[in-house]
Amino acid sequence: MNRHIKDSLDRPLRDLRISVIDRCNFRCQYCMPAEIFHENFQFLPKSELLSYEEIVRISKIFASLGVKKLRLTGGEPLLRKNLSTLISELVSIEGIEDIGLTTNGVFLKKHAADLKAAGLQRVNISLDSLDDVLFKQMNGRDIGTKPVMEGIAAAKEAGLGVKVNMVVKKETNESQILPMARFCKEEGIQLRYIEFMDVGHTNGWQLKNVITKKELLEMLQAEFELEPVEEDYFGEVAKRFRYKGTTTEVGFITSVSESFCSSCTRARLSANGSLYTCLFNGKGHDLKSLLRSEMSDEELTDFIISLWNHRDDRYSDERAAGTRKKQEKIEMSFIGG
Repeated sequence: MNRHIKDSLDRPLRDLRISVIDRCNFRCQYCMPAEIFHENFQFLPKSELLSYEEIVRISKIFASLGVKKLRLTGGEPLLRKNLSTLISELVSIEGIEDIGLTTNGVFLKKHAADLKAAGLQRVNISLDSLDDVLFKQMNGRDIGTKPVMEGIAAAKEAGLGVKVNMVVKKETNESQILPMARFCKEEGIQLRYIEFMDVGHTNGWQLKNVITKKELLEMLQAEFELEPVEEDYFGEVAKRFRYKGTTTEVGFITSVSESFCSSCTRARLSANGSLYTCLFNGKGHDLKSLLRSEMSDEELTDFIISLWNHRDDRYSDERAAGTRKKQEKIEMSFIGG
């Protein structure tokens, strides 16, 4: 029997984001800067990653507690072998209504058809620039936009829903704000602008590097007619607008300028099986050890209920109010954004 639980601020548990691997083929400055994640960096050995069987087991427990949406992330999740096998098992879980994947798109040309056949419904593809030179600089691997564009095309051809995520950083890729809007509007793809966030300790975040949703919207409104779109459900993250006369939308993830802590319904499972109740809270709870112990599903369920019932995270609210205390953080590449 499914139970629906709420935290100490009356927020339900609806979404689980699962990082399946901590490795990535990119070295984006806002996520995995190359000077930190260098050639000798020690990533997790395979034995420390949750197995697919363990991910399915924990996902079933979360579904029994009200989770309806799963998002597979990384690192770059398509570096994990046979990911479609995991997806085919996750889609059969009672209560799960939506499964998505966040990827840089480079490997989608090869895998999109298999992912769709396994039951994947949609992909969020990271693309921060259409300019090849700038894109190579930003991803730190000298990879041009071509494989990402081919990945977008392959995902659309396979019948996957496609959204494009663009992290916007002042004095880095602001020249790409309007070109990205034009490209995605023409392609009929929803673009999501993401405010540069202070996740982890390695990305050199400063408030002066943030371009806010208000600023982004003003830039777009100078060229496009936009109308606001009502949120689809409680806990929806993006503030969405529609290009007038079309069904194509553009959205904004505003965790810096317009906090959405009060409606956050997300839990995050890291690549090594730790549960995090906030993107900005570095205090994880080790589920892997419990999964590999003699603990029953019922005991695991009770443990997760207790964690969620006591959850009181509201980092972005506190940042905005100037009441944030210094706390440990987890790197985005480890927790999956």
